[in-house]
Amino acid sequence: MLACAKLNLDLRVLHKRPDGYHELRTVFQTISLADRLTVEFTPGRRTLVTAESSVDIPDNLVTRAAGLVLDAAKVRGHAHFQLEKRIPMGSGLGGGSSDAAAVLLALPVLIGRSLPMETLQELAAKLGSDVPFFLEGGTAVGLGRGEELYPLPPARLGPMLVVAPRLHVSTPEAYKALSRGLTFSGLSHTIDSFRSFVWGLDGGLSKGGTCDGGANDFEAPVFKLHPRLKALKGKLLKVGAQPARLTGSGSALFGVFGCKADRDEALRSFQDEPAFAVSAISRQQYRSLWWRQLRAHISGRVWPPQSRYDR
Repeated sequence: MLACAKLNLDLRVLHKRPDGYHELRTVFQTISLADRLTVEFTPGRRTLVTAESSVDIPDNLVTRAAGLVLDAAKVRGHAHFQLEKRIPMGSGLGGGSSDAAAVLLALPVLIGRSLPMETLQELAAKLGSDVPFFLEGGTAVGLGRGEELYPLPPARLGPMLVVAPRLHVSTPEAYKALSRGLTFSGLSHTIDSFRSFVWGLDGGLSKGGTCDGGANDFEAPVFKLHPRLKALKGKLLKVGAQPARLTGSGSALFGVFGCKADRDEALRSFQDEPAFAVSAISRQQYRSLWWRQLRAHISGRVWPPQSRYDR
């Protein structure tokens, strides 16, 4: 099964909340870059969750998600996962969150239980702020910590290039450098700017579109901490990306191009960096992908996918 990455087309950080988290405004977008996850389940008298991965993952959300699903479904057995990572870790592309959501969508189908979306969303929120988005995919506004989601029509996006340098950006370090306290003097302007971006998405996020007011509030502090990322954004703009932007708190950046030929030509300029030619995945395409991946085990085209083995 494929577990798609995401971009933050826009990301604004407002004030720090009393619970210690920051209030966010963001626009999520699923893209074609994806990890590959294989799932096997054998019923048994006790619960055992194991996983193999192409890279070492200290806190593997896949196994945590599986444990939550089996507990919620009141099913015991051996769930085994093989994970082939293609989404760079620690890049702001949501790879771990997408892998976890893939387990939430697929495992109930394979064990013959139908968990409602409300339950899946509750489990997703326990795993991380980005996980709930990957239960739906497409284009969506995220509020709060990013887990409060509202669907948007498919964003009209040109061909994209994702550059993911081998550089780790600490998210706590990025928030500290951003210096958002319990109050934020620029709140009104930031919200107005974000609102304008969301309304403008209908014009397309590409050269010639009307939506050119997007931003990522992490760029200034993260670029100060890691000047190499600022240079890479400049390079994306130089080779024709419009716009080019950091995703999440980094380290990955993306650029949107007017046509595939321009994107592919730009890709050749980044041979020294991990770079990926990608396209946007709409919500309908995302659901269709999952229906195809689970077609041998599901009943009908409903969302979330429902197990044909459930009685």
